[in-house]
Amino acid sequence: MKKRIFDGIIVLFAVILLMGVLHFDLADTFVKFGIIPLLIFYYLGSYSQKKYSA
Repeated sequence: MKKRIFDGIIVLFAVILLMGVLHFDLADTFVKFGIIPLLIFYYLGSYSQKKYSA
């Protein structure tokens, strides 16, 4: 899997997550616990940089 495909999958996952938050009206809860998805995306980006760097 190439870095661009991996990044695209992560962006798609983030969009689905945020659309789900809006659809189910969970914005208040998401604001309280929003750091968790941000940390997950940070570590996935770090993994992507290590694995797919040239």
